[in-house]
Amino acid sequence: MSAQFRRVALIGIGLIGSSLAHAMRRKELAGEITGFARSEATRTKAKDIGLVDAVFPSPGAAVEDADLVILCSPVGTYAALAAEIAPALKPGAILTDVGSVKGAVVRDVEGHVPPGVHFIPGHPIAGTEQSGPESGFAELFINRWCILTPLPGADPLAVERLSAFWRACGSNVEIMTPEHHDLVLAITSHLPHLIAYNIVSTAADLEEVTSSEVIKYSAGGFRDFTRIAASDPTMWRDVFLNNKDAVLEMLGRFSEDLSALQRAIRWGDGDTLFSIFSRSRQIRRGIIAAGQDTAAPDFGRGGPKP
Repeated sequence: MSAQFRRVALIGIGLIGSSLAHAMRRKELAGEITGFARSEATRTKAKDIGLVDAVFPSPGAAVEDADLVILCSPVGTYAALAAEIAPALKPGAILTDVGSVKGAVVRDVEGHVPPGVHFIPGHPIAGTEQSGPESGFAELFINRWCILTPLPGADPLAVERLSAFWRACGSNVEIMTPEHHDLVLAITSHLPHLIAYNIVSTAADLEEVTSSEVIKYSAGGFRDFTRIAASDPTMWRDVFLNNKDAVLEMLGRFSEDLSALQRAIRWGDGDTLFSIFSRSRQIRRGIIAAGQDTAAPDFGRGGPKP
């Protein structure tokens, strides 16, 4: 496959950025890959393991003459990064991102985009609890969804070119509005992470259960929650602060449903419990049937490792 882009700039080289680098290398999607990281240790590691051809301490230097620029850092950094890279973005370039929220990304980035640059927000729904340049692997995006949220008036050819890039990385591509994306992800991703963080924190705070007992007697359910709760705290702090309206809406609905479960348990309503559990089991089977996970333990995370 010939390179889809002559030069691609990765602004941030953590799990998603490094996985994109591996995928681009494998599929020959970029003639050259440049990167930006503020940490000298990250820059050294990215160069040593061959993720990038050149890496810079300045985001502006990294995006110079790039045909595709991908923001791969926590969404809370986007506003400052967009302001820094704007003067160096060349006309005709595509600017996209991998953030888990989209409304806030549009708010923080759109005003900095120079005329002639195609801004197409994106979100690959893929990840693990790992972080850092060593954590990436090319298979991360295979058979996963990547959601693009082009703004009104976006160039259809640029949208298709970016869609083709993600398909070449192995993803299925879906187009939706930023607002719809944030509502959907609030329930499918953001709320589960919030619950996981809270459950692990509650277990740690229980005075009658020592830390050693929490670890020693971790059954499958709690163990899987700890996997989710091991995700990058900076990234998830920014997600919740930047998608708070949708998350609070979903959290309110979840709290109402949790109260219904509480009543069923209190009053011995086995029929209600069985009905809820059966419906949830069918949803899990549907996720497996759709190829979004496997029946293996640990949420099917036994796949490729760095």
